[in-house]
Amino acid sequence: MLNILVGHSYFLRYDRKQWDRGKPYPPLATLQIAALLRRMGHAVGLFDAMLAEGVEEFAPVARAQRPALVVFYEDNFNFLTKMCLGNMREAACRMIAEAKADGARVLVAGSDASDHPEAFLDAGADAVLTGEGIGALIELANRLERDPLISSEAWTDGLPGIATHSPTGPRVTRLGIVPPDPRITGLPAWDLVDIPRYREFWMERHGYFSLNMAASRGCPFRCNWCAKPIWGNHYNQRSPLDVAAEMTYLKRTYAPDHIWMADDIFGFHIDWVSAFADELQATNGSIPFMIQTRADLASDRMANALAQAGCVEAWIGAESGSQRVLDRMTKGTKVPDLIAARQRLGARGIRVGFFIQLGYLGEELDDLLATRTLVQAAAPDDIGVSVSYPLPGTKFFEEVRAQLGRKTHWDDSGDLAMMFQGAYDTTFYREVRDLLHREVTDPGHALDDDWCELLAREHMHRNAEPTQAAWARRATGGC
Repeated sequence: MLNILVGHSYFLRYDRKQWDRGKPYPPLATLQIAALLRRMGHAVGLFDAMLAEGVEEFAPVARAQRPALVVFYEDNFNFLTKMCLGNMREAACRMIAEAKADGARVLVAGSDASDHPEAFLDAGADAVLTGEGIGALIELANRLERDPLISSEAWTDGLPGIATHSPTGPRVTRLGIVPPDPRITGLPAWDLVDIPRYREFWMERHGYFSLNMAASRGCPFRCNWCAKPIWGNHYNQRSPLDVAAEMTYLKRTYAPDHIWMADDIFGFHIDWVSAFADELQATNGSIPFMIQTRADLASDRMANALAQAGCVEAWIGAESGSQRVLDRMTKGTKVPDLIAARQRLGARGIRVGFFIQLGYLGEELDDLLATRTLVQAAAPDDIGVSVSYPLPGTKFFEEVRAQLGRKTHWDDSGDLAMMFQGAYDTTFYREVRDLLHREVTDPGHALDDDWCELLAREHMHRNAEPTQAAWARRATGGC
């Protein structure tokens, strides 16, 4: 039996935007790994960075537990870990160094580590698990249990699916993209989480308490800007009985008021959602929940099934109101689908949010204005707006790689900085974001003048024709 400390590096306090938003969730994938290691017979503790004051909280936890092995396993269900956030990478590297200084072996897994293992190896990690890394983690734990004094070189020797140091730089033996590992099963290690601390935070900020679940891993769609270093295009769905049993457990054990289903794509099959609803009804286990989905999956039948199961909010990756931009993204959806999905779900009492992406390759003024038109026509209940982020491993990244300068990632999720040469600059897109939010929060307010002012200012900045009045007419159909 090994003494193992499992943790992650997403500190809510290091992400001002998310701290202000105030909706923290326990690290679901990290808890799944903790549960797996316990089923293997190991003693497992948790360092949960989410609500920690800072990195300085890690060392006392590690020294109190004195682990032989520390595993920093990032939460793959937290969409923010799909990108490199500089603050979190720095925190991870500091914790790696502290764990090594105390004599522990250190493993790291996550999207950023898979993309850039050298940063974590340089900090002192013995190995980076590439992709989901379950097979490599199990083998490394078994080797260390058999021989606690094994050298680092022998410990990792000949093992596929990891990155290690070599005299010439990182040595990576990738397995390639593999389906979600079937050994991740059963309940996550919920008992390791300080649930009262989460509850207190949520109640203070929002007056209700939310927890997270996942009914599936992966996404089968092929948007060319979405990196998938963990599962690729594989999609694995748990049984509706299994997911309903977990929701019932959470309801009876922790009594959350709300659940975030953290799947990239929830439900997918109508029959699955209907069976899930039936199981929840049989156990009286339903908790109001929020999902992420696609417009082209939100048929009338799906909307009915979601409402029956208890879905109260659905976030759709709308991305743009321009069909030209959606096609260039290989998004696979049509603009009318977005409006229809919003109407179908809204008619069943389900709140609808749109994720909007600004600044994609080739996006011009008319495309931005088409996104404004979409927001006005669909009238979603909420929107989340970002600029396009070049994620390593994507076609989009390869297209802009030559344009990437010194800034190659955001420090936190509120950075919203352009990292390649888009049609406009960061300041302009931030102002467009603010105007789009106002279209949602204050729909009765005439914003034509504000759009005109923004576009005229950008025109003057470029010192180019057409005239200010012409730009204004393009924005509003006439001011």
